[in-house]
Amino acid sequence: MKVATAAYDLDWLDSWAQYEDKLDRWVSGAARQGAELLVFPEYGAMELSTLDGAEVAGDLERSIRAVSDRMEDAQALHQRLAREYKTYILGASAPVVDGPGRPVNRAALYAPDGGQDHQDKQIMTRFEREDWDISPGGPLKLFDTALGKIGVLICYDSEFPLLGRALQEADLILVPSCTEALAGYWRVRVGAMSRALENQCVTVMASLVGNNDWSEAVDMNTGTGGVFGPPDKGFPATGVLSEGTLNQPGWTYADVNLSAIAEVRADGNVLNRTHWEEQSPRVDSVTISPL
Repeated sequence: MKVATAAYDLDWLDSWAQYEDKLDRWVSGAARQGAELLVFPEYGAMELSTLDGAEVAGDLERSIRAVSDRMEDAQALHQRLAREYKTYILGASAPVVDGPGRPVNRAALYAPDGGQDHQDKQIMTRFEREDWDISPGGPLKLFDTALGKIGVLICYDSEFPLLGRALQEADLILVPSCTEALAGYWRVRVGAMSRALENQCVTVMASLVGNNDWSEAVDMNTGTGGVFGPPDKGFPATGVLSEGTLNQPGWTYADVNLSAIAEVRADGNVLNRTHWEEQSPRVDSVTISPL
């Protein structure tokens, strides 16, 4: 299959039609290149807050509500685009109010046959928990699709190996991200590459890019798209299948071969995924050795 992962820049929106046109351009452009799976980044939906004006878009709490209130329409748009262009789409994540508690950070996966499900972020960053008060959402899911088994680790989640291990059956792990600084981008990228190594799978990282002085939440963003695999036979020696140009908006494409994933899991030069459980008794038996 061919995957397309976004370095996505936010726009100030004056109308819903403007947003529809933008998403159509992005999706149709990737579809014309033959992409069957499209990945948008974390918090890319925050541009929807601009539809309620500068005062709302610039307020942390009110921007949450503004975006959440528009997600039903956003979902219908993504479902239409997935059907029209016959692609799977991981939509940009959004703060979603789902029940009486605090909002969660949610990314929805859309199938070309109209199917839809979502993945909530599991572990909050300091900004999300201390300033924005975003809550952990529902459990990790493994999506069984015509393209293979797909998991989603939203940004910071990719930096935790046990979350990755819970998705050990995934052929692809999608990593939508939003990082302010270059260090943050590299933390997520190192996490994504580590999960590809441990699970002997392919990880697909999307990034929010560009600066937005109208927002306190997504005001500065650094990153690019990247597709990573285990540095083993059937994959590049670096583990990098494809990477974009830092902070340049657009799609990054890569061809992903499911048979290569199966082969490296069965007969790689190393077998990290198979040998994972050998860690447990050795970790449990750590001793202190004074010198």
